[in-house]
Amino acid sequence: MPDLPAALDPLDRRITDFCARHAITALRVSVGICFLWFGALKLVPGLSPAEGLATDTILRLSGGLVPAAAIPPLLGVWEVAIGLGLLTAWRLRLTLFLLAVQLPGTMTPLILFPDRCFAWAPLVPTIEGQYIIKNLVLAAAALAVAATVRGGGLRAKP
Repeated sequence: MPDLPAALDPLDRRITDFCARHAITALRVSVGICFLWFGALKLVPGLSPAEGLATDTILRLSGGLVPAAAIPPLLGVWEVAIGLGLLTAWRLRLTLFLLAVQLPGTMTPLILFPDRCFAWAPLVPTIEGQYIIKNLVLAAAALAVAATVRGGGLRAKP
């Protein structure tokens, strides 16, 4: 693609500067909303579309040590805490640690329950599989946010 016409350069710079200033905050807040929302659904029995698969996954991973009835509310509280931490940026390192512990667990159903995650593995995910695969985007967004906890950020031009 050819360079922008010189007349558009000031506008392009303003847009790029705006994106650099606000992208990390937008990622942090949007991921926080996802965690708060999905976590809150797990606090009300039967509302979360992921409740059954999440419960079965933790039952399998824990060898049945965690009571099935306790799993959705525990996950819900964990995810709400992550969501609130991301929304407020309070204790961000702890929040990102909780997220880093939680995310690998969300991906394990792809291995433990492929029949529930794929209509035709690995190319055609079910709705549950799609729900899980979207966590790759949340993980990437969390990496970008984590890269800034020591004061770093994005710059429109080095």
